[in-house]
Amino acid sequence: MTSVFGSGLGTGVQRWQRSHNLGELNADHAGKEVILMGWVHRRRDHGQLIFMDVRDRFGFTQVVVDPGIVPQLLDAASAIRNEFVIALKGIVQKRPDGMINKAIATGAIEIAVKELRILNACDVLPFPVSEDAETSEALRLKYRYLDLRRPRLKDNILKRIKFVKSMRRALEGQGFLDIETPFLYKSTPEGAREFLVPSRIHPSHFYALPQSPQLFKQVLMVSGFDRYYQVVKCFRDEDLRADRQPEFTQVDCEMSFVDEEAVLATFEAITRQAVSEFFDGREIPAFPRMSYDDAMEHYGVDKPDTRFELKLQDVSDLVAASGFKVFAEAISTGGIVNALVVKGQAEAFSRKDIDELTDFVRQYGAKGLAWAKKGAGSGLAGWQSPVAKFFSDETVDAIDKKLNLQAGDLVLFGAGGYDVTKASLGALRNQLGARLKLYEPSQLNFLWIQGFPLLERDAGANRWIAKHHPFTSPRPQDIGLLDSDPAAIKASAYDLVLNGNEVAGGSIRIHDPEVQKKVFATLGLSDEDAQAKFGFLLEALKFGAPPHGGIAFGLDRLTMILTGCDAIRDVIVFPKTQKGTCLMTGAPGEVSSDQLRDLHIRVQRLE
Repeated sequence: MTSVFGSGLGTGVQRWQRSHNLGELNADHAGKEVILMGWVHRRRDHGQLIFMDVRDRFGFTQVVVDPGIVPQLLDAASAIRNEFVIALKGIVQKRPDGMINKAIATGAIEIAVKELRILNACDVLPFPVSEDAETSEALRLKYRYLDLRRPRLKDNILKRIKFVKSMRRALEGQGFLDIETPFLYKSTPEGAREFLVPSRIHPSHFYALPQSPQLFKQVLMVSGFDRYYQVVKCFRDEDLRADRQPEFTQVDCEMSFVDEEAVLATFEAITRQAVSEFFDGREIPAFPRMSYDDAMEHYGVDKPDTRFELKLQDVSDLVAASGFKVFAEAISTGGIVNALVVKGQAEAFSRKDIDELTDFVRQYGAKGLAWAKKGAGSGLAGWQSPVAKFFSDETVDAIDKKLNLQAGDLVLFGAGGYDVTKASLGALRNQLGARLKLYEPSQLNFLWIQGFPLLERDAGANRWIAKHHPFTSPRPQDIGLLDSDPAAIKASAYDLVLNGNEVAGGSIRIHDPEVQKKVFATLGLSDEDAQAKFGFLLEALKFGAPPHGGIAFGLDRLTMILTGCDAIRDVIVFPKTQKGTCLMTGAPGEVSSDQLRDLHIRVQRLE
C-alpha cells in the first residue's frame, strides 16, 4: 500500500503511513512490524487482553492489546468502541493452531499492538454496523454511509464495480470506444416524462436530462466513430418501484455497418465474456432466441422466465360453446381463454389459496380466475370445480387431453381480452414459479426476444405510437407496409432477458432519411414537428449515415440479478426512495427566491 496519512493524524505526532490493508496479511508476514488503519468492527475485553477486529474495504484483521506488556495502551484501548477509527503499529504473529479463523483471509495471524492511536471516535450508532441485523430501509437510507459499511451492501457495490470492469474489458476487446455525451439535452418528449433544467442565460428555455444518449450515439455513428460505448447516467421522471429509479445507469452501445444478426452475435459474446469473468470463469451457455409472438402466446409477457415450464395454453376453441357465460362472452367479443396447469399441486392449494391467486390477477385487470382440480376419473366425474357444471363430459375430456391432465393437477383459467388475459396469467405464472420453487435461484437463463411490433395503438389518442422509440427501423421486408398495414410491421428490435427481467434492449436504427420521415408521418408527426424535435438528427442522416444499431444494458437491474438482490437500491450507492427522495441529503428541496429570480421562474402551487 502507498496510502499516505499526513497532518490529519495530529499536530506534532509522528507521521504514519499505512503499510498494509486489512485483508492481505498472512503467516508469511510473521515477525514483521506493520502499521494498520481502519474501523473497529468488534471489540472483546478479556480482562488481561483486549481483542479487536479491525476492518477496511479489503477485509478484517484481529489485533490484540496486552496492557501487561505495554501498560500505556490501557487507557486508549479501554476507550475504544465499535466503529472508532484507529491506527496501530504492531508485530504480526501466528495464531496458535486451535485459534485459526478459517472464515477470513487473515485468520492465521493476529497483530500484537505496540502503539495505538484513536483517529476518530464514533457516536451512538442508529443501527448495528458489525452485523446484518434487521433495520428499516428508511433508516438505512438516511444513514447510507453507515449502511455501506455493512458487509452485505459493501460486497454488492464491490461486485458491481467488478462487473463494470468486466464489461469494459469485453467491450474494448471488441473495439468499442468509451465516449461521453452531454447531460444537458434538448427536450424530446416522445417517451417517458423528462426532468427539465431551466436556463439562466436563456429565460423561459429549458434543457432536459437525457432519458438515454440515443440521438447523440446515432450522430456518433454518422461521425465515423463506428463502435461506441458509455457507462452513463440516464433520467426519467416516472413513478418508481423496486427495480426503477429516477436516475439509473446504462451500459450504452452502438455500432456501424451491421444488421440485426451482427448486433446480437457481438453483444452475446460480450455479455457471456463479462458474466463468465464476473463469476470467475463460470461457463455461460449460448443464448436461445424466441419471437415476441411466441413469448406472448406461451408466457403472457415479452420477458419470459424460462427457468421453469408452466406455459400458458389456449383452450378457447374447446370452451367457446360451453354454458359458462364468462368464457363464452370473452370469446364472442374477440377475447381468449387460457389455462395454466400446475402439475401435481391440486391438494397443495386450498380454496383460500385460490382466492388469494384470484385477488392477485385482479391487480392486472382480470375479472377473476376459474379453476379445476383433476381427480382419478374421466369426464365431469374427474373434475372438482365450481365451473364443472357448465361443461359436458366431452368438453372436459377434450380439455383433459389438450392439457395432458393427470390426477392431482390443478388448472387455472383466465378469460377476457387478449392483453389483459395474457398479462394477468403471465404475472400469475411468475408468482407460482417463485411460490412453488420451480427453479434454482442461482440459475442464469439468458434469452433474446426478437420480432417486436414496430408500432402500437394509443387508444386514448387514437394514433400509432412507437413500441420502442421512433428511430427503430422496420424489418427491411416490412417497410412497404408503412403505407398499407402499420399494425403488421415487425421492428428490427431485440431485448435481452435474464430470469424474467429485461436487462438490455436495442434495435437497428433508421439510417435512411426518407424512411425516417415516413415513420414520423405514421406516428402523426408533421414535418414541422419532426424538425423542431429531431432536426439535428434528420440533418445528420442526410450526410452519409451508415447502417447502424445498438443496445443499452440496464446496469442496475443486471447487477441486481447477478448479485442475488431483490431490489436495485441494494446495488446503487446512494439510491432514492420509491417517492424519489434522498433521505440522507433531503433532496429534493426548496430553493431560495434569489435562485428562482436568477432563473426567471416564479413558483405557483396548484390546488
